[in-house]
Amino acid sequence: MNTNEMIPTENTALTKAEKKALKKQRRLEKKLDRQEGRRVKTVIPMNAFMPFIMKKRNDACNFFEDKFEVTAVEDYIYKKRAEGWKGFGLMHFLVAAYTRAIAEYPGVNRFIRGQRIYARHNMEVVLVVKRSMKLNEEETCVKFFPKQSDTAEEVYRKIVSTVDAAIADKNSDFDKAARIFASFPRFLLRFAVNVLHFLDYYHLIPRFLTKLSPFHGSMIITSMGSLGIPPVYHHIYNFGNLPLFISYGKVEKVYQLNADASVSEKHLLPLKIVCDERICDGHHYASFFKAIRYYFAHPESLDVPPAEVKKDIP
Repeated sequence: MNTNEMIPTENTALTKAEKKALKKQRRLEKKLDRQEGRRVKTVIPMNAFMPFIMKKRNDACNFFEDKFEVTAVEDYIYKKRAEGWKGFGLMHFLVAAYTRAIAEYPGVNRFIRGQRIYARHNMEVVLVVKRSMKLNEEETCVKFFPKQSDTAEEVYRKIVSTVDAAIADKNSDFDKAARIFASFPRFLLRFAVNVLHFLDYYHLIPRFLTKLSPFHGSMIITSMGSLGIPPVYHHIYNFGNLPLFISYGKVEKVYQLNADASVSEKHLLPLKIVCDERICDGHHYASFFKAIRYYFAHPESLDVPPAEVKKDIP
């Protein structure tokens, strides 16, 4: 429901029922703004039981590795740069493909909190950013909020504006918070972290902090290829609720022997993904990764909004 359509004007009078519905909608919006997600109550009993068997996120890590053919993606990137998309690259494409796959398979956008499964209200993508390629230059984490209906261009522009702001501002809100905590004496820092764990378990951390936190979100992604090395299996954190960590490396050039004895050149992007197996079943994850593979073969499909954005189960 669009509340703007219900806002009264000088020439419009709302009935009691409409006023009641408007108040209810505004209360709901305020509630959703304070929370990251809603509890999923219709998961199968086995899935509801799993968070009590595997209490910590690193107990529930699944490790997924694959190599995706990027010939079509490289042509797509070249075309977009020629159209003026400065700096458009694999990072932007991967996040756009991930976003579109979530529109089809929203179960991958769930998280665990307090040993319960929640469906996230929106998408929160965390990027690891190095402000320059100097050896001892600081890294920081930035977060942006794409929508499942976003096209590749919309994702690209959101990433560019977020990353540019982080590079320009050497004292971001995340960096300020990290420095404050790092300045605490050890006993006080241990106490503060324990309090945060307690608040996080019971869904009591203020929403403005989870919007800032790099440990809360839909996914975190980092490029090892920019450093010239293969991807790594990066752990997901016990604190917070990030269910997915994507790491990708440098594009590999390989030669493939075809059935007719000819040799063809292939460009493959290696990815390594660590995911929380408790949020959804293997079939859902497999379908999600197959969707991403489809977008690698058909990147131009990301130029238009999805035909449908599916909602997660109740």
